[in-house]
Amino acid sequence: MSVHLTAEERAIAAGDAGDGSAMAMRILAESAKLLGAPRLIPIASAHIDGALYHGDSGTLFAERLLEGGAQVSVRSTLNVGALDLTGCSRVRLEEPARGMARRMMDAYRRLGCEQNWTCAPYQAGHRPAAGTDVAWGESNAVAFCNSVLGARTNRYGDFLDIACAIAGRAPDYGLHRPENRRATLVFDVSALPAKFLESEVAWPILGNLYGREVGNAVGVVVGVTRHPGEDALKAFGATAASSGAVGLFHMAGVTPEAPMLETALGGHKPETTLVVTPQMVADARMSLSTAVSDDKIDAVAIGSPHLSLAEFDRLEALIDGRRLRVPIYACTGRHVVSELDRQGRRGALEAAGVVVVADTCVVVTPILPDRPEGVLMTNSGKFAHYAPGNTGYAVIYGSLADCVETAATGKPILTDFG
Repeated sequence: MSVHLTAEERAIAAGDAGDGSAMAMRILAESAKLLGAPRLIPIASAHIDGALYHGDSGTLFAERLLEGGAQVSVRSTLNVGALDLTGCSRVRLEEPARGMARRMMDAYRRLGCEQNWTCAPYQAGHRPAAGTDVAWGESNAVAFCNSVLGARTNRYGDFLDIACAIAGRAPDYGLHRPENRRATLVFDVSALPAKFLESEVAWPILGNLYGREVGNAVGVVVGVTRHPGEDALKAFGATAASSGAVGLFHMAGVTPEAPMLETALGGHKPETTLVVTPQMVADARMSLSTAVSDDKIDAVAIGSPHLSLAEFDRLEALIDGRRLRVPIYACTGRHVVSELDRQGRRGALEAAGVVVVADTCVVVTPILPDRPEGVLMTNSGKFAHYAPGNTGYAVIYGSLADCVETAATGKPILTDFG
């Protein structure tokens, strides 16, 4: 399919706005052609995942855009980088990789991106209006943006995200189009105990099951009788996007495009209805743990997606003044660190044994101790999915309370989720 470019877009691609903007527009136009998009559409904002160092080519690409005079043309926030620029935690990245990672982060700053460095930009004030077209990267942010905020984005990968931000446009395909946003299947949780659905542990587990069953389809969750809160929706979407390829989910009576089941389905009959049983939940819970045994623990990590201030409130209440035997690595955004510092809370957390990690997280850069056959406990479905491959640590999945009790006693403690 050929892509129709406006006269302005053709002029930018030809170099009228500089070499950097031309490169971004050409990348965008070729991507649109490959994706089957007939045209480009304007976007209101972008969230950039491509500033995380994976090799020198990413740094050189960003610097090439800068050399060509490129600047982002819409509001653009940044996902995590490879370094904690706040100095809260020590990253074990050595030279020359460390220097290249620093250059990469600096290049994106000079391109005009906001220095948020968080995988939860929606908690740092970047909340596009419902119905707004945007170009977001980072799977959990995409799921939250589409599902909870009702804005419209596809899962934009490195480095198409920065090309969209510079051009101020995105390919017109996929979840930008209303007809592709209706649910085609029903994920029914009404048979599950109310106590379970009201707990924080429910949402990563259900997200894990949902992602594995749904893949990249659009589904609607039914059977939720009250709003679970944004942190729960964050956890559900993040795990669903990791275990599957979910870019949009609906939750009847909760999310903006699903005031009722019929609305989410767009008046159509569902192609599939999946009734979730307690046994399915138990199996999904077990699949989040990869440790062969549960008799040792080397570290605890929380905050993927990044911890909100409310989650720090719960963490402090659970620690309750105790000194931890095993460190808890608490990953968050610098906007939350600033608030913790303003309220004088970070020092007490660190004195208790919490390692605050900002701008990055323990799964994408070396922060955890280099420990062969190490075991990590987490309450994050996303950490559980990526930690074994990215860090070499086996995982034990538990609730936040389990994580804190394990860190306090030095022995893995798992409660019955009920």
